[in-house]
Amino acid sequence: MDTSTRQRWLRALANSPVERLQALLPPALSAAPRWLRRAETGLMMLQGRSGGAGARFNLGEVSVSRATCEINGHVGHGWVRGGDGRHAELIAQADALLQDSARHGELMLAWIAPLEAELAERRAARSREGAASKVEFFTMVRGE
Repeated sequence: MDTSTRQRWLRALANSPVERLQALLPPALSAAPRWLRRAETGLMMLQGRSGGAGARFNLGEVSVSRATCEINGHVGHGWVRGGDGRHAELIAQADALLQDSARHGELMLAWIAPLEAELAERRAARSREGAASKVEFFTMVRGE
């Protein structure tokens, strides 16, 4: 499993509503997870860069929830912005299941592909809303 693939599914899981994950995951959870770290919430420092590539600076703090579990020998981690511990636990369980090579392809098609499509649609809808309120400014040239 390469890092970019895992980042892809973790991004899709973290940006999906917890209700959607609660509907998708339970049918695939045949084994109960062994919790290495139950959900806990804390603060994380966000860093930015001047001009996007310059010197780092501390932007501020954001609350995050995290959880870690083990299912069938695979350790799954879940991180999500905010204080929703249940969301972090669902992400951790999905992460552990997606690491199983026997079920990986099936779960990517059943979970990640639809979640990514829904995320793309939400982004497109927000973009359309923003475009509808766009104001065009122009300057008239004087004296010519």
